[in-house]
Amino acid sequence: MSQARTQIMGVLNVTPDSFSDGGRWFTQADAVAHGIELLDGGADLIDVGGESTRPGSARVSEEEELARVVPVVRELARDGATISVDTMRVSVARAALDAGATIINDVSAGQSEEGMFDLAAGSGAPLVLMHWRGLLTDASAPVHYDDTVREVADELRARVDAAIAAGVQRDALIIDPGLGFSKNAEHNWEVLARLDVFADIGLPLLVAASRKRFLASLVSPDDPGAATQEQRDAATAAITVMAAQAGAWAVRVHEPNSSRIAAEAVTAVRRAGS
Repeated sequence: MSQARTQIMGVLNVTPDSFSDGGRWFTQADAVAHGIELLDGGADLIDVGGESTRPGSARVSEEEELARVVPVVRELARDGATISVDTMRVSVARAALDAGATIINDVSAGQSEEGMFDLAAGSGAPLVLMHWRGLLTDASAPVHYDDTVREVADELRARVDAAIAAGVQRDALIIDPGLGFSKNAEHNWEVLARLDVFADIGLPLLVAASRKRFLASLVSPDDPGAATQEQRDAATAAITVMAAQAGAWAVRVHEPNSSRIAAEAVTAVRRAGS
C-alpha cells in the first residue's frame, strides 16, 4: 500500500445523526452526489458508513444499515470510485464488498463480530483495525490510561495478532489509533504527538481526526459547539500535515481539498530534501 503521498479518504455518512453532517446525505441520490463531490474535491477513496458512532447514538438494525450503505457503494463503485465500508457488521461488510467496495473499515477491530476476521481472510480485502474499547455510548468503556501511547499501541498490536491468528494476511492490515474513541482531548493530543510509535508498528496508518470535538475545543475552548466547520477543517488540515510527516497511509476527512493540499506540500518538501 505504499504511495508517494498520504491518501485522502473522504467521509460519506449515509446517516441521519452523524456528529458533523448527519442527515445531509441521507438519501441515495444525495449520498452518491456527495461522494462524487468528495472525489472532485481531492479524495482518493470514499469511506461509506451507514451507522453513526458518535456519543449518544443508537445502533441501527442490520437491515437498515444494509439499505443505507449497499446501493450507495454499488453506484459509486460502478463509477470507478475506490470504496471502503465503515461498518462493524460482517453482513454489511460482505454485501458492500459484493457491491464493489475494496476495503473494510471496522472501528471495533473485529471485537463487535468475530466473523469480520474470517471475511477479511477469505476475501483478501484490506482491513482497518481501529483502537477501540467499546461503543461511545457504553459508560463502562474505560478512558483511563497510565501511559496513553504505549497502551493504545499495545492494544492495537494485540488486535493485529488476533487478526493474523484468524488467517488475515499481515500485509492486508491497516491500523488506526482511534482518536476520540475512549479518549479525551489530552489523550488525543498525546497520540498525535507520537504518531511515530504507531508508524513503527510497520503497518499502513490511518489517522481520523476530522472535525472531532477535541479540535473544536482547541478552536473555541469556552464553547466548542461554536467552532465552525471551516475552523475545524483548518485544524484537520494541520493534523494532515502531522500525519503525512509521520508517513501515514491515509487521513480520513470530511473536506478533502485542504487536506490534499497539505499532504502534497509535505510530499514536495520531502522530495526537495532528498
